[in-house]
Amino acid sequence: MVLSRPIKIVVGVLTAWPLLYIFLFFAFIAATMFWISRSPSGGGPHYSGPPVAFLLLFAAHFATMLLMFGLIAFYIVFLFKTDRVPQDKKALWAAVLFLGNMLAMPVFFFLYVWPDEWPKRKADTVGGSPA
Repeated sequence: MVLSRPIKIVVGVLTAWPLLYIFLFFAFIAATMFWISRSPSGGGPHYSGPPVAFLLLFAAHFATMLLMFGLIAFYIVFLFKTDRVPQDKKALWAAVLFLGNMLAMPVFFFLYVWPDEWPKRKADTVGGSPA
């Protein structure tokens, strides 16, 4: 499977988003707790429903989860369609990508998706020895 440079950049940005989102999520929650404790009403009698920021956070959270499912599917398909990953490591990478997805996907991306030229293995050269 061969990907163009712009597609690789898009995949890289989408792969980085879930890790970035975790930090943004916790920062938002911490800021919200600080803001509620500082507000004069403290979320008291004038409270009429969830704030707009919470609804936006819910939408971002849901979209990030859908993105994660799409990324898992993309990486599993890429894994089995590429010849960059040795055949004996494909099952291991499939398990790692599925179980440790958010942490494993950036590693897989930089090891197997991002490089343009792939170094030849000894078995790929003529006669089994490097030229």
